Amino acid sequence: MDLEAYMERARNGPCFVCAFLAGDPGYGHHVVHEDEHHIAFLDRWPTLPGKVLVAPKAHVEHVVRELDEADYTRLMLFVRTVARAVEDVLGAERTYLYSLGSQDGNSHLHWHVAALPPGVPYEEQQFHVLMSENGVLDVAPDAMAGMAARLRDAIASA
Repeated sequence: MDLEAYMERARNGPCFVCAFLAGDPGYGHHVVHEDEHHIAFLDRWPTLPGKVLVAPKAHVEHVVRELDEADYTRLMLFVRTVARAVEDVLGAERTYLYSLGSQDGNSHLHWHVAALPPGVPYEEQQFHVLMSENGVLDVAPDAMAGMAARLRDAIASA
């Protein structure tokens, strides 16, 4: 992963979620789950296996200011559905749920769902394992497609 190129794209390119939803091939992702209002897809640069991003389909930037209670609840229930599938498929010791982004880049509201595998030393957990600066996984496209299919199956069978 070229971190500088990523930062440039995040700050000056189109909204990555909106571009993905519009079908821009430069922003393609493997879809895990979707409904009328939300989309879940595999992270292109995961720091952990099966890392998923979840976003509203509408361009929303502020979880507190732009979502009313019903929309927030619906989004969080969607995140929970995806997180349970991630846990079931990956056997997580702990599942991290967090939302990042800013007005300077990646402003479209999105949640990260990341499964911490058992046995990761404490000093490599939490923020350390989530930061792309500490390395990203090189996952082949067919392996990404297979992971997305396993997660879809887990959601369908829940």
